[in-house]
Amino acid sequence: MTLTKRLSLIASLVPDNSNVCDVGTDHAYLPIMLMKSRKARRVIATDIRPLPLENARKNIALSGVGGIETRLCDGLSSVEKSEADTVVIAGIGGEVISGIIKRTGWLKLSPPVLLILQPTTSPEILRRCLYENGFEISDETAVEENGKIYTVMRAAHTGEKISCPDWFYYIGKTDVLSPDGRLYAEKQYNRLFSCASALQNLPEKKAEYEYYADAAAQIGNLLNKSEN
Repeated sequence: MTLTKRLSLIASLVPDNSNVCDVGTDHAYLPIMLMKSRKARRVIATDIRPLPLENARKNIALSGVGGIETRLCDGLSSVEKSEADTVVIAGIGGEVISGIIKRTGWLKLSPPVLLILQPTTSPEILRRCLYENGFEISDETAVEENGKIYTVMRAAHTGEKISCPDWFYYIGKTDVLSPDGRLYAEKQYNRLFSCASALQNLPEKKAEYEYYADAAAQIGNLLNKSEN
């Protein structure tokens, strides 16, 4: 079994000898690879849907690896802090990931739990949620796969709630000097520019237009500076 570029990146960010919870495990490819490579000591693979979880169980059985437990639950609702020091939530929308984080109180307890997050949509909502709830993003890495560009972020609770500039929530700590990082920033710039253009001639939407236009301008400046 070979992992995709996206899952390979996520696997590389998991610390050695971790107790991992993979939320929304789907086919359980990530847990299988983490145990095969002996990177993780144990993995709990959760999914909210019975059929994907049954497929995960079949794949785990076929792989012949041990140390993976499957659980049918919503997010982390059936997982305790003592069971995981690393939580992976990937391939899910940013709003859904935000909801899981806000509902899971033990993510704010010491020692900090490492979060490895890969939102498919609305990354700006996720970043804002993290910073407004006392989490900090330590780093982000962009990855292109099948014509789509994603970012994978690592974060942990610090207890300090921080307000960031609006543009930051769209690209976070993605390195715009890297090829994939630049593609990601350009994607977010185009999103913001399109939103601003659609609102430009609507007086009743002036505040929204200025929000999108300013964020686009800030990201555009970063992209221009990275070319020099």
